[in-house]
Amino acid sequence: QVQLVESGGGLVQPGGSLRLSCAFSGSLFSIYTMGWYRQAPGKQRELVARLTPGGRTNYANSVKGRFTISRDNGKNTVYLQMTSLSLEDTAVYYCNAYVLYSDGRPGDYWGQGTQVTVSS
Repeated sequence: QVQLVESGGGLVQPGGSLRLSCAFSGSLFSIYTMGWYRQAPGKQRELVARLTPGGRTNYANSVKGRFTISRDNGKNTVYLQMTSLSLEDTAVYYCNAYVLYSDGRPGDYWGQGTQVTVSS
């Protein structure tokens, strides 16, 4: 069973930076595509950034050039470095782990979320 625990959220001023971490508990972290999603009040959950086992990344247009996703397979952890934060980045950020197992079953897991609030 996979468990994901996010940390690193908090209150930051516009223009500031935060680094989110997501600790993965379970087996075979390295085979999962890891992603960060966010959900602002009244809005749907959206993809922020995703990192495949092979190292491919994709980012939401709104965060390109400001956010960086990375992973440490030795620590079973994925990170989201966020810079130049703006009010629009305020949301609950969720970590996701996804894999398609060899028998065709998907493994799709979510953390509990961490609040990021950008405010002056």
